Amino acid sequence: MPRRPNQTTPEKIRTQLVELLEHFEDQLKKGDLRKKVLSLVPAFHLLRDLGCSLMPKEEASAARDRILAYFRKYPLVVIHGDEFMVVSGIQDWPRRIRELRNEYGWSIASGVTVQEMVDEEEIEVKVIGGAKLKPEEYILLDKKQDREAALRWKIANDIRKKDGGVHAKVLAFLRSNIGRPVTGEELRYVSNDKSEWARRVRELRTEQGWPILTRNTGRPDLSIGSYLLEEDRQSPTHDRKIPDPVRRSALVRDKYTCQKCRWTYKQWNPSDPRHLELHHKEYHAKGGENKKENLITLCTVCHDDVHRNE
Repeated sequence: MPRRPNQTTPEKIRTQLVELLEHFEDQLKKGDLRKKVLSLVPAFHLLRDLGCSLMPKEEASAARDRILAYFRKYPLVVIHGDEFMVVSGIQDWPRRIRELRNEYGWSIASGVTVQEMVDEEEIEVKVIGGAKLKPEEYILLDKKQDREAALRWKIANDIRKKDGGVHAKVLAFLRSNIGRPVTGEELRYVSNDKSEWARRVRELRTEQGWPILTRNTGRPDLSIGSYLLEEDRQSPTHDRKIPDPVRRSALVRDKYTCQKCRWTYKQWNPSDPRHLELHHKEYHAKGGENKKENLITLCTVCHDDVHRNE
């Protein structure tokens, strides 16, 4: 059974470690390799003890708790896996991160997932400081725990095993969670970890007209890295293919408010599942351009009324 790290006074461990390394000078002068290795084993144990003792036992006594506490001290900060190896005091720290995400509902994203969201402009570059993220880096995207996450991960696992491409699996997962935010990490997982998942989400929104929104594309109230399918319907064909920057610009100009009835997403509730869409003043099919000046923000009810009357 692996040795458990021992949380105690950091200074006491540091003193023991210094003493051990000073005595190691004698081993270096000897020729027996195995004795050298064996004399360093206690040093490795002490380093693990020192790392996990940086947090008081009363604050976090288990490895998973120490990892979570470290994440929560530095939300929206890129953290390297080696840091978790230190504070957890165990080698199996990646499994503890998966448990925190999949079973306990903490919005922890790997560097790969966040980078893919940045590449599709779903997350602003300033969140990660401009550098390319690596697989062994992690970010806590939201300080709030999502207690429904375990159920979503089960649904994602079921969909992941089915036949079909990334488009189909991502859409199936979103349609299983209408009106509920899901994370980019969940979407990446359901698409069998294919790097194209973020691009497919954007295509579902901008080419197929599914109302999939993020903090950057129409729902500033959403957490960073979250996606939300607002309703199980596609926008009219002539209102699709609006580039995200144009979409965002028009919504900001109209203050995320329907320009006819003044409905806003802040009034959303399950019994009134409307959402905001962009309507072409001059129809796209008749030559109207995908420019902010030709677009107006309408809720789905008013949008349907406009087309019905015309």
